[in-house]
Order: sequence, then structure tokens, then C-alpha cells
Amino acid sequence: MTAEMTPNLWQLTQRGVFFAQHHSVYLSATEVNGTAIATGAYPARSFVIANTDFRPAIDAQEAIAIEDPATVARGDAINAGHYLGAPTVAELLHARGLRTAIAGSKQVALLHDRAPRADKPDASAVVFQGATLPAELAKRLASAHGAFPATAATQDTIARDAWTTQVLIGSLWKDGVPPYSLLWLAEPDASQHATGPGSAQSLAAIRSSDANLGLVLADLEKRGLLATTDVFVVSDHAFSTIARKVDVAVELSAAGFKAKRAAPGGLKPGEVLIVSNGGSTLVFVGDHDADVVDRLAAQMQTQDWAGVIFSRTAIKGTFLLAAAHIDSPDAPDLVVSLRWSEGKSANGTRGLHTSDLAASSTRLGNHASLSTYDMHNTLVAAGPDFRAGVRNPLASANTDLAPTILWLLGYRDEAGRMDGRVLSEALVAADGPPLRGVTAERLHAHRELPGGGTWSQYLQIVEINGVRYLDEGNGAFVPAAK
Repeated sequence: MTAEMTPNLWQLTQRGVFFAQHHSVYLSATEVNGTAIATGAYPARSFVIANTDFRPAIDAQEAIAIEDPATVARGDAINAGHYLGAPTVAELLHARGLRTAIAGSKQVALLHDRAPRADKPDASAVVFQGATLPAELAKRLASAHGAFPATAATQDTIARDAWTTQVLIGSLWKDGVPPYSLLWLAEPDASQHATGPGSAQSLAAIRSSDANLGLVLADLEKRGLLATTDVFVVSDHAFSTIARKVDVAVELSAAGFKAKRAAPGGLKPGEVLIVSNGGSTLVFVGDHDADVVDRLAAQMQTQDWAGVIFSRTAIKGTFLLAAAHIDSPDAPDLVVSLRWSEGKSANGTRGLHTSDLAASSTRLGNHASLSTYDMHNTLVAAGPDFRAGVRNPLASANTDLAPTILWLLGYRDEAGRMDGRVLSEALVAADGPPLRGVTAERLHAHRELPGGGTWSQYLQIVEINGVRYLDEGNGAFVPAAK
């Protein structure tokens, strides 16, 4: 982030607050953090702990994509409208009679505001990867802005971002800017997956996103609203370069487990379903067989691709899922964050990690692990309610945006009920919740394995006002001396 690379974001930083210790929630993945931004809830309470998950009530035979519209509709249908376990900012504002505008070039935007609605003039609009709520809006947007770019063939996500930005400022804001708006861009995520952080394509994507930010700021200024509008620029996660690909299902099958990527007919006792999320992997065991789960943990604790292992029940050498706030009702038996290092890529960027991918995968970049390079993302906030030219050294996370936004909109009781905290230290007004102290700790877990050798792992945590931020975690197996 420099004046040359991202001039609009740079200028926003100069007149606002740069959060130097901002965090993703774990898993450091899009749908997890999109939901955290929307709800201010930890994954355990929002129910979204991964991009790809196993929810037998929705699909008993294979993993689901959390953001898929059909999955979202099915999840709401079988859970009385509670596919997410916590309300979103948009939902809370709608309940109080306020309009919102949500526009995303990815489907994660749907998670912010997903209820079906009639096509009425006062309906809050949602645009997600070209689809819309209300559904009839899509035709009007296509007429005004052309068809949503069909990038499945061209991979031109920059065009999708440009289209979505124009939809927000040209159509969703046509009759005025509502109290709350969200613009979700697909870049630089898509380019960093394809070509790695620091590549020429990824740098061009960053410049493109900055240009879209500039269009939004210019539109607000043209309307005379920039001086009275608080603007947040946040990323869902950061990024690592893939140093190694490991197919965890293949690895565990070779070790004698009934590991698979799908469960035709349902997951049977003793079978193991492996659900990859790139830098982390979810492991589900049929009937939660305790012996199989323990043997799986012990096997992974000898592998050079494992970083940190979390378990549903107490197992030696692991942390409980609750330590990372991923103990959701449908939580897996084990979650493993894969190994990472501080090495540099060929592009000169720091942060290498192992990804659970097939050997044939062409991806060069990934995330979702507990690497510090995945977990430390970007947040800048500027506007009348924020201090100017400040570098905030305190920990913050994506769960803190929703309570801060609601606080600024005057809904302080709602803000206080969220898992995240109001970012009082960044605000001009001194009436925010006071800071009650900052603590840091490093959790450790060890296991002496029967075949010889020791597994060790750690989890670095910072806590402010009872809100826990995961800095990083990693682990290693040390064979017994011969």
C-alpha cells in the first residue's frame, strides 16, 4: 500500500486510521470472514467455519459451498431462516426501517443480505455475482450496465469488479445513498490464487481495486456526502504462496484410513470425509468414532505438512476447536491448519505454506491457514467519526466492523451484543466502550508418540476487552534421537 500503487487507499489512510494489527478470523477464508464482517460473530456462533463444509442436513453425501445460492436457500429452509446463526448488519437495519445496498462480484455478498423480497421501490437491493434480490432487478441492471461479464471462460474478474462498482454507484445509489452500503470486489483474490502474491497480474489487480475505490469516493464527493460518510476498506484475509501441494485424503488413505472426498450413501461408521479449504482441512469421522479420531490425530502429528490440529474432543497434542472459535454445531472432528514458513516466493513476497490440493492444481497462491501471512489482513477507516492520520497499533479483526458500524449508526445495544468490539481507540468521540487492557499469550500442546518422537504446536493469541485475536499458529514433529 503506497502512494504509487494504491493512491486512493493511500490518501484514505492519510485522513483516517490504518489498523496495523488487523486480523482475519480463522479459517482465514472468504465466506468465513465475509460472514464475520456481516455479523460481528465468531465462526462458532455464525455457523460459518469454512468456505467448504459438510452439513449432512443440507447434503449428506458431499461437502457444500457455503455461499452457493441453492445451499443458502436450503439452509434457511431447514433452519427456519437461520442458515446463519447471527443476524447481519443489513438485517438489523432492515428491522429498523432502514435501507441498505449490497453489491458484490462474488457470491459471498449474498451472505450479507439473503432474504427473498418483493420488487418494490423501497426494497433494499442485493447484487451477488450478477444475480440479484429482488430477482427482477437483474434485468434492469443488464439494461443499464450490460450483462454481468461471463468470466468463467476469460477469468477477467477485473471486468466483473468494474461492472459491480458501476452498479453500486450508478443504480443502487441512483435515488440516494442509504445508511449502509457494501461493495465486495473479487480482486486481488482471484489473481493471487492464479499467479501468486506479488505477481504482475496480482499487482495490476490491486491497482484495479484501488481505481474502483476511487470511483466510489468520487461519487460520494460529487453528491456532497464524502465529508459525512465513514468509509471502511477491509480485506477478508491475506495470502500465502503455495510452496507444496498435499492431498490429505490420499495421504490418510495411504496410512490405512478410509479417507475420501465424498460419502455416497452418507458417511458410514469409521469412514473419514476430508474437506479441503486450501491452507486448512476439515476431517469428519462417521459416528465420531473416538478411536479413529485419535488415530487420525496421531497420524497427522507425524506429518511434515501438519501445522496446528484442533479437535472436537480433548486429544493429546491438539487444541479444542473452541480455542479458535470454530466449535459450531456441525463442527468436524478435527481441523488441521497446514504447515507454513516465513520464506520468500519467486515474486519476493514473504509467506509460504502447504495447501491441501491435488497435484494437478494450477493454483500458485492460497490462504485459510494460521500463517501470520494469511491471518494479518488490511483495514483502513476514514470519515467524520475517525481520527485522522493515525496508525492504530492495537489488535483488531473482521468481527469488529459490524459492532463499530452499528455503534456509529446509533444502535449501541445491538453493537454490544456482538462477539467483536467497538474500535473505540480509532474514533474521534470519547464515548466508546473503554479499553480494559491488552493481554497476549501463547498456547502450547505436545504429544509423545508411540513410535517415538514428539509433536509440538502453538497458538499465539492477543485479547482486548474479552475479544480474542488469533495471531498465528504452527507446529512440527521431531523424531526421536537414534
